[in-house]
Amino acid sequence: MHSIKHITSLQNPLIKRVLLLKEKSRERKKTGLFVLEGIRELQIATRTNYEIDTVFYCPDIINANQNDNFLQSFSSEKLISVSNEVYKKLAYRDTTEGVLAIAKSKDHQLTTLKFKYNNPLVLIAEAPEKPGNIGALLRTADAANLDAVLIANPKTDLYNPNIIRSSVGCVFSRNIKMGSTTEIVTYLKEKGFQIYCAALSASKEYTTIDFKGPTAIVVGTENSGLSDEWLQNSTQNIIIPMEGEIDSMNVSVSAAILIFEAKRQRNLNA
Repeated sequence: MHSIKHITSLQNPLIKRVLLLKEKSRERKKTGLFVLEGIRELQIATRTNYEIDTVFYCPDIINANQNDNFLQSFSSEKLISVSNEVYKKLAYRDTTEGVLAIAKSKDHQLTTLKFKYNNPLVLIAEAPEKPGNIGALLRTADAANLDAVLIANPKTDLYNPNIIRSSVGCVFSRNIKMGSTTEIVTYLKEKGFQIYCAALSASKEYTTIDFKGPTAIVVGTENSGLSDEWLQNSTQNIIIPMEGEIDSMNVSVSAAILIFEAKRQRNLNA
């Protein structure tokens, strides 16, 4: 594989740029760029029409037989090879096949939300903070092929490397929008959604709910749950019965149970 440039110095301006984008949310927001790592993540981003700015690869690590053809789909101007030392400085993990890239972020404003199909099923997460939980929610959303994921009152940069990593690229494959709780509630009501909030109070068991119409399933944080604004605008609060000592599960597990019950009902109704 031929590349115009080969970088061996950690002091190279391009390498410093990658490190800055990885570490600073402010830099990602200012430039509209972010760093992704791994062949699978890069393939998903490419398939979902993310614009790739630069691809860095390490010839000492990359499995040429497996990934050579994919990398050749990029113009040589976008390909830069790096030494083993440089790649290890840039990489978050050791198992990313020797590839990472700078890509351009997309617009995630609620005003740009569009659905491919009628009768959408969406997941709403209010103020999620932990990148691992956000990534797990996005994996669940991808597995269920949800129509959208809406993040209310976002606390974390969506292109945080830990979210990209924990979502295994599902941050690219999902239709993700952000807005305030008020904006999202207003949108859902205007579009005729039924709003089902996962909550302990005034709740019905989730298996008794009809999820077959336009549906929004809303989850909050494990510590504080959902805000009063969601609970006041809920069509019905829903609960997953617990039979042990605790009264809640990890938010991504709860979301998965609720989402796949909705999918089950819709498949029966298809």
